[in-house]
Amino acid sequence: MALDLRLKILGLAFMRFALVLALVAGAAFALAKLSPIDPVGAYLGPGISRLTPDMRAGLEAAWGLDQPAPVQFARWLARLLSGDLGWSTSFNAPVGSVIAERASSTLLLTLPAFALSGLLGFALGVLAGGFEGSALDRAVRLYAYVLAATPTFWLAILALTVFSVRLGWTPICCSGPIGVPPGDVTVGERLRHLALPLLVLSVFGVAQVTLHTRAKVAELMRADPALFAFAQGASRLDVAWAHAARGALVPALTVVCASVSEILGGAVLVEQVFAYPGLGRAVVEAGVRCDVPLLLALSLLAAALVAAGNMAADLLYRRVDPRLRPGA
Repeated sequence: MALDLRLKILGLAFMRFALVLALVAGAAFALAKLSPIDPVGAYLGPGISRLTPDMRAGLEAAWGLDQPAPVQFARWLARLLSGDLGWSTSFNAPVGSVIAERASSTLLLTLPAFALSGLLGFALGVLAGGFEGSALDRAVRLYAYVLAATPTFWLAILALTVFSVRLGWTPICCSGPIGVPPGDVTVGERLRHLALPLLVLSVFGVAQVTLHTRAKVAELMRADPALFAFAQGASRLDVAWAHAARGALVPALTVVCASVSEILGGAVLVEQVFAYPGLGRAVVEAGVRCDVPLLLALSLLAAALVAAGNMAADLLYRRVDPRLRPGA
């Protein structure tokens, strides 16, 4: 009986997942078609002045732009279901190749940022909530409020100006030294070029986790189990880490897993500022040139990652809190 219930829940989750992807694909395609950017003009640039009407018609026919929008979407969907993501006009390569080439750089940036922002935000939230009203609490809240109100691109530009231009501690751009082939870049050089973008992206995701965790910990520090621990002589730090932190872990997991979208959105801006060759820059390039196949593929990838983050949160809840397990 329990197995049947789990299978039904799993089936509903995958149906919801497929529905989300379908809605995202339809919305992304509609927005791309409503864009005022001319795909042919964006692809050819100044060379469009030498394009004859017959040549333009032939190019549009080759790309399928001569068909109505519903037909274009249906053809793209049919190719997607067969495993073909289409052809990127901005990179003049298959969409799958563009994503595969740049995915490693983006994962190297976003995964550590996701982990670091979650751990740092949770730790700061526990400390601030455990010492509610103290100077530490006020400092952490001020830091989180200022950080939450700071645009990611401005923070990236500020870090670039201070650490790269003024102090010269970090490289100005890219994922390796300029002029060096990617295969010849050493691990140390990659880490050196990664350090500042990773720092900016990690700091960007801290605020929400900190504020949510701080509020929950402060509430738990006034609950009966905490008061009983105080009566036994436990310190505020002991109670915060031993009692309140575990109770705040489930809400913190919700915020951390939901921050996948924020990390991905921040990665687009950070990669653009630091000229980091990842999927974030590919999104900007595809948007500027109205590269519909690449935009659709990247939109679906982002939606899949966000949905996977929410599903991971549901699974982690049961690991963290035994009361949420079936039959508990």
